[in-house]
Amino acid sequence: MQSASDRHEYPAHWEADVVLRDGGTARIRPITVDDAERLVSFYEQVSDESKYYRFFAPYPRLSAKDVHRFTHHDFVDRVGLAATVGGEFIATVRYDRIGADGMPASAPADEAEVAFLVQDAHQGRGVASALLEHIGAVARERDIRRFAAEVLPANTKMIKVFTDAGYTQKRSFEDGVVRLEFDLEPTDRSLAVQYAREQRAEARSVRRLLVPGSVAVIGVGRAPGGVGRSVLGNIRDAGFTGRLYAVNRAFPQDLKEVDGVLAHRSMRDIDEQVDLAVVAVPAEYVPDVVAECGEHGVQGLVVLSAGYAESGPDGRERQRELVRQARAYGMRIIGPNAFGIINTSADVRLNASLAPEMPRPGRIGLFAQSGAIGIALLSRLHRRGGGVTGVTGVSTLVSSGNRADVSGNDVLQYWYDDPDTDVVLMYLESIGNPRKFTRLARRTAAAKPLVVVQGARHGGAAPQGHAVRATRLPHATVSALLRQAGVIRVDTITELVDAGLLLARQPLPAGPRVAILGNSESLGLLTYDACLSEGLRPLPPLDLTTGASAADFHEALSHALADETCDAVVVTAIPAIGGASTGDAELAEALRSAAERVPGKPVLVVHVELGGLAEALSAAASTAPQAATTAPGIANRAHPFRPLDFPADPPPAPTDTAPRLIPAYPAAERAVRALAEAVKYSQWRREAADPGRVPEYDDIDEKGAARLIGGLLARGQGLTLGTDETADLLGKYGIQVHRALHAPTPDAAADAARTLGYPVALKATAPHLRHRADLGGVRLDLADEEQLRRAYAELTELFGTPEELRPVVQGMAPRGVDTVVRAVIDPAAGAVLSFGLAGAASQLLGDMAHRLIPVTDREATSIIRSIRTAPLLFGWRGSKPVDTPALEELLLRVSRLVDDHPEVVAVTLEPVVVATHGLSVLGASVRLAPPPARDDLGPRTLPSY
Repeated sequence: MQSASDRHEYPAHWEADVVLRDGGTARIRPITVDDAERLVSFYEQVSDESKYYRFFAPYPRLSAKDVHRFTHHDFVDRVGLAATVGGEFIATVRYDRIGADGMPASAPADEAEVAFLVQDAHQGRGVASALLEHIGAVARERDIRRFAAEVLPANTKMIKVFTDAGYTQKRSFEDGVVRLEFDLEPTDRSLAVQYAREQRAEARSVRRLLVPGSVAVIGVGRAPGGVGRSVLGNIRDAGFTGRLYAVNRAFPQDLKEVDGVLAHRSMRDIDEQVDLAVVAVPAEYVPDVVAECGEHGVQGLVVLSAGYAESGPDGRERQRELVRQARAYGMRIIGPNAFGIINTSADVRLNASLAPEMPRPGRIGLFAQSGAIGIALLSRLHRRGGGVTGVTGVSTLVSSGNRADVSGNDVLQYWYDDPDTDVVLMYLESIGNPRKFTRLARRTAAAKPLVVVQGARHGGAAPQGHAVRATRLPHATVSALLRQAGVIRVDTITELVDAGLLLARQPLPAGPRVAILGNSESLGLLTYDACLSEGLRPLPPLDLTTGASAADFHEALSHALADETCDAVVVTAIPAIGGASTGDAELAEALRSAAERVPGKPVLVVHVELGGLAEALSAAASTAPQAATTAPGIANRAHPFRPLDFPADPPPAPTDTAPRLIPAYPAAERAVRALAEAVKYSQWRREAADPGRVPEYDDIDEKGAARLIGGLLARGQGLTLGTDETADLLGKYGIQVHRALHAPTPDAAADAARTLGYPVALKATAPHLRHRADLGGVRLDLADEEQLRRAYAELTELFGTPEELRPVVQGMAPRGVDTVVRAVIDPAAGAVLSFGLAGAASQLLGDMAHRLIPVTDREATSIIRSIRTAPLLFGWRGSKPVDTPALEELLLRVSRLVDDHPEVVAVTLEPVVVATHGLSVLGASVRLAPPPARDDLGPRTLPSY
């Protein structure tokens, strides 16, 4: 407990779990008076050299005064943090606020001295870097803006910790000591450093799970069957290259092996290092197992056991305790209630899952939060993995179950620079940290395709077992934001596999132009129509006739690929009837050899299989024109074209020179949909190379807006601004709102019109009539007082008293297209800018486009053009195009306002009338509130559970 002199209660929100550089975890927490014994024990394990670097003199032990000083903090001017593993200190950091004279001080002094001490056995793990991030965040919370540190020149490791952090700093040398001073305000470089460290650490933590040198399966039954025994067999049968152990405390004392695997009653009985433990015991026994694993030095756990958060409140608490316990020992968890993990690499060959067979090696990484979907994905890839020139397989699979610890974000960090994975397929039922997922997805998608299908998207709540923060954004908005980040969003597992097979081994198309060729005119036309439906630009189909030979396909494909007006080719094939029909092997070789000549364009095959019907008709005389020639050296086959059967042996690992596999699809619509996604992704890759910039505007008064917001928020925690306050705030960002005057009586309306000048508009602003011109609550182009009074009388007669209508008078704006601009800060996804046409287009059809804030100039251009009704802005059916540059500038100014001032939690501009020259903001509302916490700007932490 803290003493009475301490000025603040224990800051529990400073506690955090972090992933270290080597992939292990540690807990960071404030140091309290109860830590005296831990501090002394920690200090005794630090080398004399490290002590000398810390205190600049020999300092063999801490005095009682030292222990008191280092454990008593007020959590304001004196703060100490410790990194712990297994409850014991491995490193400490503290700051002391100082004044200009370098002596202890209190606020408003905004500088502090900082010092670290890391146990020698844990140096090089990135502990000091993590502690610096956290002590810096604490200092900023306590209004400290600058750190100073004095370091001996020989202490190069600590100097590197400070200099590599990315903060703006000043360095000096005096009296044999290096003095470093650095500002704590995050910079682009400090955030880049933090994100890079986060990626390396989290990727390493997943690698420790997927590439273990040894595995213990805990809960292996004595009799065949059961989860533990099955997983043990799956690991053994896959040919795991490391050491494997079977563990069950119920094993007889004299049992040496189970199914040829060394058997042990306890982890304590295993003399060698165990990297990964697969836990398959009832939930009530898991805590004892975790403790044994932690004490043995196990690096990670795959918990297959059920009975956790998916089972209700008691299970959720059991799950929380599981995560706390594992992290205390520095271990990460996949699960609980997990399906397992797979790594097909020839150097690992790990099948620590419930899948009875190891999938083929390949270049696709799979992540599924659901075990059932994991099974479905493996099954579909197994059935569909065969292309017409080979097969496509899996690099790694992670099925995370309840996702209590390791999540899709962690696995994305691993796949980002995994050389064995070219394409990432993910099935997500929830996104625990959408802001981070979007950031990681954008970076990953810039390097390799990321395809996502989201389950439970219409259920309104995360599945049982998933602890996620709520989002107020509809699914369509979340989907649009993911696409903005480069994610290929599909709706079904079938589409997920279809896209993955294309992207895994085919080049990205340079554009939307598609050549279609095949031996069926009807199938070619279906493909043509499908291309148009997906927004592609198909060339007229080339019909080779049903008598086409392999040589005909080869020649036609070669010609199409060489055509500079073509970006991709879809080959359609149906089985021919008669003895001269083209077989699958012949067609595969013909297509492969043609595709090799122009490797930069994707090729897809749409095939139709008749099966037994084709065989039954094979003896009938052919009525189709017969091909005159066949490909040289290729003999015709009697049976029709069909998908290739899978080979018994897995294919060799792909290399850069390996031929690209040509995926085959059973329907034209599926092939074209996959191709359309590849086209959009390719375009995103090109645009992502130059994302644009956030422009500066000289007339923006950021400081004035901050003062106004501060004064307004002083009235209360959250408020919707009045008309004048809204206009004042928006005006400071160069957004002028068309003036409107209240008209509670006909005379007041006439006075307002004289003030504004005719012609005017009379509007009812009651909630049920606002922005509903279709209901008749708006009268436009009122040229004089007589028309105004008549319109006033009509409105009150139709809709009720002025008190019910809340009428206003507004000067007429130039005619144009009515649009709506909105910005909102979502607690999960962050700040989002939305745009659409006003009225039914956005309200009924949901035709809105969305972008994450801050928006760049290129994104402002694209958001306007991405709505379905965009042609109305660009001269549809002979109308004059409106001033879209002015609209883009408005979007950028709103984005800047919300980005500069997170207290602005909602902005609505409706309608915004965009004319041929300029625009008019006719209605506006702004809501202020204390900004939600942003974990993406804070120090690295694992999600609290």
